[in-house]
Amino acid sequence: MTNPELLPGGTFDRFVACRAEQDLFSGTVLLAHRGRPVLTRSYGMAGEGVPNGPDTVFSLASVTKCFTGLAIAQLVHQGKVAFHAQLSDYLTGFPAGVTVHQLLTHTSGLGRPPVGTGPLPVWDSVEATVEGTLALIRQTPPRFAPGTGYGYSNDAFWVLGAIVAKVSGLSYFDYVRRNVFAMAGMTRSDFHTRPQVLVDPRIARPYWTQPSGGRGDFTATPHHWFVGGPDGGAYATAGDLLRFATALRAGRLLPPALVGLVTGGKLPVPPGERPTTADQWLTGYGFEDHVYGRRHVFGHPGSGPGRATNLDVFPGDEWVAVVLGNYDTSIGPIVDLARHLVSRS
Repeated sequence: MTNPELLPGGTFDRFVACRAEQDLFSGTVLLAHRGRPVLTRSYGMAGEGVPNGPDTVFSLASVTKCFTGLAIAQLVHQGKVAFHAQLSDYLTGFPAGVTVHQLLTHTSGLGRPPVGTGPLPVWDSVEATVEGTLALIRQTPPRFAPGTGYGYSNDAFWVLGAIVAKVSGLSYFDYVRRNVFAMAGMTRSDFHTRPQVLVDPRIARPYWTQPSGGRGDFTATPHHWFVGGPDGGAYATAGDLLRFATALRAGRLLPPALVGLVTGGKLPVPPGERPTTADQWLTGYGFEDHVYGRRHVFGHPGSGPGRATNLDVFPGDEWVAVVLGNYDTSIGPIVDLARHLVSRS
């Protein structure tokens, strides 16, 4: 029986409404059981005069890493990539000894300092953004020797995207469009450029709320990227993420045995790197694998200027919880409550 606290009018519904009333949440939440939505709510504004709704498209931030990990796994299934192959088998100019497994699990040592430590390059095309980003990664000394530490790395996923492009003969973006979005029925998902976001009212503008506490449209600033990448550049609706989770679990994107391999934990994430209250937290291949109470949950969070997102899939309970926000105010309390209530369902 479905926990009534997760249904319309229940504890979760009231909590999200309260957060929105306090201007602590703007976006869409979706709870689904056995592939069917049981609660969908939208709050706040997607842009000037345009309210958020169930069909609003949001920047997913690092939830995108799920698509990149899946793309690599599809190519592994086709025999074109191997998890423990060397990066040098596919691309040149990177440090020796790095494996695909290490890139996927944030143990490669590759990665630049956090954004904000210096001026950002200005690129005005998709191609220039990809080539420029990879050039910067190649120029950056490793933070540690491959396999000797853990360091969450967006850059590692840019490199994985380059492997996808090299092996498939498509751009990373086209590969994911054809082999993830189209196959899962994610008709409103794409990789949008900054000019597209500025003119399309269906796409939620990202409102930068931290740390100043004010409100600013991050897209309108010179700091906004021309196009996001394999680390965090996808856009989707909450319904499309439910379609993704459903297709993944149904084996339509990857054979079930490989789904378990990709989504399952490979190594524990160090305590200092854990922003959630999960009892156990492990990194998978583009996914994160948590134990929360007596429940197993996989998915990925996302964050950044004007973005706060989360996808949770509870495979044993057949629940999916999606939170997509266009504030960067923390959605942690919403995510944690959904997990707590699902664990009681």
